Amino acid sequence: MAIYMVYEDALALMQRWTSSESLRKHMMAVEAAMRAYARRFGEPEEKWAITGILHDFDYEKAPETHPFKGVEMLREMGYPEDVLEAILGHADVPEYPRHTLLAKALFAVDELVGLITAAVYVRPDKSIQSLELSSLKKKFKDKAFAARVDREGIVRGAQELGVDLDEHMAFVLEAMKADAQRLGLA
Repeated sequence: MAIYMVYEDALALMQRWTSSESLRKHMMAVEAAMRAYARRFGEPEEKWAITGILHDFDYEKAPETHPFKGVEMLREMGYPEDVLEAILGHADVPEYPRHTLLAKALFAVDELVGLITAAVYVRPDKSIQSLELSSLKKKFKDKAFAARVDREGIVRGAQELGVDLDEHMAFVLEAMKADAQRLGLA
């Protein structure tokens, strides 16, 4: 029995499970990118936003079982299988390949959002509005910068999504710029 997904309920669930402000902002940034891609591909924006806002909701309380335990909980709550499959697919394990556009988009934006956020934090003005694609590309190439960001995953994500890497980076950057105030990146 599938529930009617409501963004506000998903946001409240994420906030109940996540106390870290940086992790909350990460999920909101992924949500912003997912909303933008949903509009671009003509997909249901609220469903894509909910997928973004919930993809890491269980990470803080159960990092060793993330995202598997969280998906079990969401399944019990009646969330649709395509949302659950996308969340499982962002873990990038062979058991959960990404077959849907939703899953491919979530995987493609997740690590990139982290790189963009890190690039903003080292800017003198700490504003995403002044971050240009050329600067982001330099940070991407600098393996010492934000070393934990999976650059191969970013490249593979863009490929799976069928989008040129530079175009993908520019698109996600613009999506985050449009939501900069809420993301704390203004």
